[in-house]
Amino acid sequence: MSALAPEHALAPAPPTPPPVVLDLRSGLGFAARQRSAVQDFAEALRYRRLVWTLGSLDIRLRYRGSALGPFWLTLSTAIMVAALGLIYSRLLHEDLHSYLPYLALSMVLWNFVNTLVAEACLTFTQAEMLVRSLRMPFAVHAARVVVRNVLVLGHNVLVIVLVLAIFRVVPGPGALLAIPAFGLWLVDAFALCLLLGAFCARFRDIPPIVASVMQIAFFVSPIIWRPGLLHHAAWILPFNPFYTLFEILRGPVLGNLPGRLVWASALGYSAVLLAAAWLLFVRVRGRIAFWL
Repeated sequence: MSALAPEHALAPAPPTPPPVVLDLRSGLGFAARQRSAVQDFAEALRYRRLVWTLGSLDIRLRYRGSALGPFWLTLSTAIMVAALGLIYSRLLHEDLHSYLPYLALSMVLWNFVNTLVAEACLTFTQAEMLVRSLRMPFAVHAARVVVRNVLVLGHNVLVIVLVLAIFRVVPGPGALLAIPAFGLWLVDAFALCLLLGAFCARFRDIPPIVASVMQIAFFVSPIIWRPGLLHHAAWILPFNPFYTLFEILRGPVLGNLPGRLVWASALGYSAVLLAAAWLLFVRVRGRIAFWL
């Protein structure tokens, strides 16, 4: 009588696992990276309501528990414009009636630009938790910074309206040119957030350098002084990007329509900024998450 085979001897042999193949490929080409960047922007458009919610939420959290909220910035801006106007109108021998509207508009716009540049450096580093935890287009974080600063600018515009009303300065029909100029500002602001945000995510010592450059730019740009004070040296002004970008928005409101050279310079500087932001974002988009 033959012995019975053990039960485990009758079980079929386990299937042989497939061999592990390690597929090493080079990085995406430039064309594929551009398609990924375009897809990032397209997805960000679908998140436009989220962008607005995040931007407004940042303002609420920043001034949580405050009685005036963001209007504290409006009040401080009004006090600064009044103090600087009374002092520098004497130092620069300017007529207060025409100088204070110029100064109010310049200071409000400069505060917007200065704050935007500072926060653009932190576009991705401040959103580190969101970048690590959620799959979200990087353009959303850049648009969030722009929306947040535009909301603050909307509060500070009250200072401009008040000063223009006090001195009875009524903008003419040429003030409508400020609308496309502000549209150009928004595009530049978005590009700046992508450029500085990616750059500063890689090199964390860039923000202090940018802050120093902005401080120098404030004094060498016609913010608290008029361009006409340079007299025969005014030909150097178009080489200052802050002058041309300010003039296309500030000039129409004050009744000084900018010339073709000013518009050409502003569009040229904007084109350089857009090209630099696009090329850098296309190149480093896939690395930003690893730099945070």
